[in-house]
Amino acid sequence: MSVAPGAQSHEIDPGISDVAVSAEEVVIELRMAVESILADIDLSEVTETTEAPEEGAYDRFRAMEPQALAEEMRAFWPQMADNLMIVVDGQRLTPEFVGIEVPEVGNFDLARTSTLTFRADLPEGDAPVQFGWAEEYGELVVRQADAGEDAYAGFLAGGELSEPLPRGEIATEGAGAVFLRYIVVGFEHIVPKGLDHILFVLGLFFFSLQLRPILFQVTAFTLAHTITLALASLEIISVPASVVEPLIALSIVYVGVENVLGFGSLRSRTALVFAFGLLHGLGFASVLGDVGIDPTRFITALVGFNIGVEFGQLAVIFAAFLLVGYWFGRKGWYRARIAVPASLFIALIGAWWSVERVFL
Repeated sequence: MSVAPGAQSHEIDPGISDVAVSAEEVVIELRMAVESILADIDLSEVTETTEAPEEGAYDRFRAMEPQALAEEMRAFWPQMADNLMIVVDGQRLTPEFVGIEVPEVGNFDLARTSTLTFRADLPEGDAPVQFGWAEEYGELVVRQADAGEDAYAGFLAGGELSEPLPRGEIATEGAGAVFLRYIVVGFEHIVPKGLDHILFVLGLFFFSLQLRPILFQVTAFTLAHTITLALASLEIISVPASVVEPLIALSIVYVGVENVLGFGSLRSRTALVFAFGLLHGLGFASVLGDVGIDPTRFITALVGFNIGVEFGQLAVIFAAFLLVGYWFGRKGWYRARIAVPASLFIALIGAWWSVERVFL
């Protein structure tokens, strides 16, 4: 086994599973960082390896050569199989290990994605198949393989199961269902998962309680992130997360500091918020990339996701207004005692994230 060159922070992406269902069997190809499973990291709690107590074990597995890691995975398979859920008509099936492909160690600064294949015989009948895994394995993308343009694709969290996948036929999902599903995905990306986006929106809220400034800023932010979200999702532009994430953190610092110092006009502030929205759109794009949108449903999913993001942002602003704006917004001390300290707190968190995302 190789020796890890030192602790690295690896962001563990959701697992991506391609599920092929025939009349007699289901075969699943799962692409993921198996090191996180072997190290017993609870991915429902953390997504960065340095946040996990099992970081040392993860690093040891990450440094293993492909054959050695494959052997570890084969030995671990019975335990992992207990956390995989292949369900037919309420009956849980036991998956059978088929094989694993492990890339070379490569760049240790990045997580390694292996491909794990397993299968299960299906009981007689035509009852559909559902697939999922345990909550501690984190988020999971489930896509029905070889099932045509309208094949099912779902983004699961919290130990959820996929929608029922029919045997030997196309698992159709109408445009309306896709639209509604991506509204939920977009909303959840803000509330509760998008703490950095929540803080940015709160920074907009504490700039002014008047409707006009909030409306201008939110509109500019929406237009901007819609543009870059579409361009990045279509792979017209591509910016590494290692660049985007620190810049998003710096945008949070800026809005907080500007609120404290009070030097921004509405026009300049709106222009800057538009620029920051371009950055946040690149961050949103990684979510749609993880889900793996079917090209025939791209516009439907994109519009639904954007609407969900807007609902999430409006929910944050509405909650902030109910908690502080409604009760204290007209008080003479509101800015000094609430808006400025809150903005300073937002800026400090953004500053810490900026340092963490670049150096830690």
